[in-house]
Amino acid sequence: MERLDVVMVRNTLDNIPQFALPAPYAVRWYRPGNEAAWRRIQTAADKFNTFPPEKFAQQFGTDPATVAQRMCFLCDGRNREVGTMTAWFGEAAEWEGWGRVHWVAVVPELQGLGLSKPLMAATLTRLAELGHTRAYLTTATVRPTAINLYLKCGFLPHIRDAADLRAWQLVRSKLRPEYWQPALKQVAELE
Repeated sequence: MERLDVVMVRNTLDNIPQFALPAPYAVRWYRPGNEAAWRRIQTAADKFNTFPPEKFAQQFGTDPATVAQRMCFLCDGRNREVGTMTAWFGEAAEWEGWGRVHWVAVVPELQGLGLSKPLMAATLTRLAELGHTRAYLTTATVRPTAINLYLKCGFLPHIRDAADLRAWQLVRSKLRPEYWQPALKQVAELE
């Protein structure tokens, strides 16, 4: 499948779906020194990007207090970080005031177990606690499993132009119908 970027929006942070986290997993927030864990998880889970040592500071700056409020980790029963997601800030003028779900990853051996859903609930809840009223994220057409998660959690396609529409048409056949239905009307109206 062709790799095209897509944006998804959740126009309200009301009614955040909640998902139970199975034992022995737990969600905890960033602690100084977790940069290596973040890089390890991202490197294992993301075959489309690279994660040199400076990537963490480039993405999140150097204020550990800000990162501690916004970055969560999924930990296994040994308290080892196995997933991460960040409740970040909107970037660029278009997204000022929005919360951003940023750098979502779970190590490959634990993908498909439903662990991203509780992590997403924690991240969206944190965005609301920090005063955001809506959220967005960026992803790509080559990540239909992630897009299905985002649709299930109330995100919808953000279609601004013909290129966005083409991307959603490309990925549509890979999306689960029960998650895709709320967005289908929006795409059909633009076709």
